[in-house]
Amino acid sequence: MITSAQCMSKFGDPNTNEGSFMTLWDVPKKLEIGMIPKRIYCNMYMPPFLQIAFTNLIKTGCVKELRTWDGCFNIRKKVGGKSLSLHSWGLAIDLNAAWNGYGQKPALSKQFVSCFTLAGFDWGGVWSKPDGMHFQLSSLEL
Repeated sequence: MITSAQCMSKFGDPNTNEGSFMTLWDVPKKLEIGMIPKRIYCNMYMPPFLQIAFTNLIKTGCVKELRTWDGCFNIRKKVGGKSLSLHSWGLAIDLNAAWNGYGQKPALSKQFVSCFTLAGFDWGGVWSKPDGMHFQLSSLEL
C-alpha cells in the first residue's frame, strides 16, 4: 500500500508542486459509459490503471453499479488523521460515496470491487474503519 510519506518523497508537497505530477486524462471514447467521466484530473501514474479498471467494469457489466463519480484530486488530510490523503496526489478515487460512507458497511459488490483490485488498486472497504467509496493505487511501479 502506498503511503503519504512515499508520495511526499516521490512527488513533493502537493500544495506547491502539483503541476509536476498531475495530468488531465482524456478517457478513451469506448470507456465513456455511464458515470465514467470524459476527462479526469489525476496523477500521471493513474491512467493505465484506470483504463484497465473501467474496461473491467464494462466487460463484467458492473458499470451499471457505478452511480456517482465523486472525485480524484483533492488536497486534504486523511479523515481523522494527520497525514495527507492519497487524493492529495491524485492517486485515489471515490465512487458511489452516498452509499459507501466512511465507517459504514460498504455497498459495492465483490465483482465491482475486483474490477479495481485486479487492475492494481487497494480498496478502502476492507480497512479496519471501512472507506467503501475509496480506491487507491497499490503501487508506484509502472
